[in-house]
Amino acid sequence: MPAAIERIRRKLASTDDGNRQMVDILNAVLTDGLSAVEAACTEALGHGLHSADVILNILARQREPAPPANIMTPAALTLRHAPIADCARYDNLRRII
Repeated sequence: MPAAIERIRRKLASTDDGNRQMVDILNAVLTDGLSAVEAACTEALGHGLHSADVILNILARQREPAPPANIMTPAALTLRHAPIADCARYDNLRRII
């Protein structure tokens, strides 16, 4: 077992639900791979944490897709006249109706 995961296992052994948490971490190896779980354990230990919830959260953040690239607006679609926030226009429409 990689060193970081072994350190997590030893730290979790002292807690009441340590075995359950360790099973959750080891189950993540099936979906994320051993290297990703080891990196998440290393990151958690770097922050002084050793909870399965923290490690699973780190793994989930790594799975999130990157934000989409910004699309440049073509010159033909740019506004020629910026909209004006004028509440009086609404009041005038209410008087007409």
